Amino acid sequence: MTKAKPVIITCAVTGAIHTPSMSPHLPITPDEIRDAALGAAEAGAAIVHLHARNPENGQPSQDVNLFRQFLPQIKKQSDVVINITTGGAPNMGVEERLQPTLLLKPELASLNMGSMNFGLYEMLQRFQDFKYDWERPYLEESDDRIFRNTFRDITYILESCTKNGTRFEVECYDIGHIYAAQHFVQRGLLKTPVFLQSVFGLRGGIGGDPEDLMHMRRTADRLLGKDYVWSILGAGRNQIPLATMGLAIGSNARVGLEDSLWDGPGQLAASNAHQVRRIRTVIEALGHRVATPDEAREILQLKGRNQVDF
Repeated sequence: MTKAKPVIITCAVTGAIHTPSMSPHLPITPDEIRDAALGAAEAGAAIVHLHARNPENGQPSQDVNLFRQFLPQIKKQSDVVINITTGGAPNMGVEERLQPTLLLKPELASLNMGSMNFGLYEMLQRFQDFKYDWERPYLEESDDRIFRNTFRDITYILESCTKNGTRFEVECYDIGHIYAAQHFVQRGLLKTPVFLQSVFGLRGGIGGDPEDLMHMRRTADRLLGKDYVWSILGAGRNQIPLATMGLAIGSNARVGLEDSLWDGPGQLAASNAHQVRRIRTVIEALGHRVATPDEAREILQLKGRNQVDF
């Protein structure tokens, strides 16, 4: 009999899109981020994708000292692959965004493949009351905000991390971003297999239609051949439906409160672990099984958990 395919679940536990007033379940403090990551790993996530936040007001932060308050504890208590953001938040510069990855040398880090409009302002139609002063302007001003990721920025991140041995979760929000990934592979700066995270449903990127997913797949196959590992990230209500479509044709999946606060129409997800369990059910129903962290390391050719600096 054919062996069940190991499928990598990534869980992005807090991110920089949602603000604290949107959900009481969004992890904010280092302890909450630690517990969310460990809960997701226990539920079946092989990778946890991590941002930090100011524990006083929940504002996104790339302060390395905040990351140091939860990364060692996660590593001590779990063998999960730790993935640090280089995206930070759309209102940060590239040098600020890079610092945690540059200094802490994780096995894996995220890397956006292009500059884009990154519109969060439509969330104001759903959320009206905010606890902290920064939240409303952060959303309102996103209609005039460009999330900058120039070719020079991407080159800077890749070259800066070469000696660290960090590999990348390459986030592609549109078709041109896959061409950018191919470009950096051809330049020898991005190593294969490319861990290609296709992102759907964010304002400014590709939509969340099934045809959008297939277009991403066809383009990646044409440009990267067999030199990539595919994963699906559906934002908001797209999370489980698009991941399910992708899983049916061979993808891996990313879930978590960074990407969606929801567990069905009008129902807030109680935890990151709950979303992991939901997608695990889909994976197993399709006849696959969830990959262990060490299987994810082998598939993505990571350097190993003892080669980090935390």
